[in-house]
Amino acid sequence: MARRVVVALLAPVAWAPPGVDPTDWRTALAEDVVDLLAMLNEVDTAVAVTRADRWLADAVIWPQTAVYEVPEPTPNAVFAALTTTDRYEQVAVVAGDAPDLPGLTVGKLLRPLSSRPVAVAPAEGGLPGLLGVAARLPVPSWLPPLDMDATVPAAIRAAAPRPGDLAVTPSWHRLRGPADLARLDPALDGWEHTRSLLSGADRSG
Repeated sequence: MARRVVVALLAPVAWAPPGVDPTDWRTALAEDVVDLLAMLNEVDTAVAVTRADRWLADAVIWPQTAVYEVPEPTPNAVFAALTTTDRYEQVAVVAGDAPDLPGLTVGKLLRPLSSRPVAVAPAEGGLPGLLGVAARLPVPSWLPPLDMDATVPAAIRAAAPRPGDLAVTPSWHRLRGPADLARLDPALDGWEHTRSLLSGADRSG
């Protein structure tokens, strides 16, 4: 089996619910995502942060979780950092603001790499952006700069030599605005830290 790692990209978040401290919100989201990744089987897990955000990584990681400091919070920077280690053949980068992300969705992001060099999971909702991106290492030279908040799969496919070089896997929601709160399913296990903050916040705004 290929050596694989799933990395939570703990990028800055631009929105927090009314009545919730933005730093507490960002920390809760990150903690829930890291907790989810720690439960995955047959992969290593890690987080990626800029040097300025190392405090966040230190606050949420498990003892065995690797931390990669990157010059900018982008998937490309994570791929570059992992390539230099020569430890992994496949890497998936997931957004740090999807606290109720199912582990199965992460698995589906990695699965196409057996036959394709890149796979992406779109973010659900009305905004552009990606939930996650996975690639074989080293990444193909045609892979364009990726912005988790702006890139759409069509832009990546347009850069590929062949449309089939990119797999698009099932989407999931991120928490980037008020409408996204309605997509949270209280019946799902996990996301305890985010759930706790929201229990005392106004979920309508």
